[in-house]
Amino acid sequence: MSPEAAFDLSVYYPIFIFLGLLIAFCIGVMIAAHTIGPGRRSAVKLMPYESGMDPIGDARQRFDIKFYLVAIMFLVFDVELLFLYPWAVVAYREGGIPEVLQGPVFWSVLTFIALLLVAYIYDWRKGVFKWR
Repeated sequence: MSPEAAFDLSVYYPIFIFLGLLIAFCIGVMIAAHTIGPGRRSAVKLMPYESGMDPIGDARQRFDIKFYLVAIMFLVFDVELLFLYPWAVVAYREGGIPEVLQGPVFWSVLTFIALLLVAYIYDWRKGVFKWR
C-alpha cells in the first residue's frame, strides 16, 4: 500500500455515513421516547431515593458498617481476579514464564492467595457475610 493510499478518506465514507445514521437514529429514538412515552409526575415519583432507603431525617446520619465491609470485600476479590487471570493465562501457556522464574512466581502467587484467604477468614469472623 502506498503512503498516499493510507490517507485516502474515501475508504472511510461508508463508516462515517453509518456513524451519522446511527447517531441520528439514537437521537430520534430518545426524542420519540420522551414525547410519546408516559410521563405522569407524582409526589412519590419526584421524591429522592438513595441506596434503598427513603431519605428521612438528616443526611449526615450514620450508616451501618456493613455497607463499607461489603464494598471492601468486593474490591478485594475484584483485585484478586484482576491479578490471577493474567497469571493463569501466561503460566499455563507453552513458553509463558521462563524456567528460572517459575518457582518465585509460583510462590508469589501462593502468598497472594494466602493473604486473600486471611482476609476472607477475618471477614467471616467479623460477620460480614451474615445478613442482619
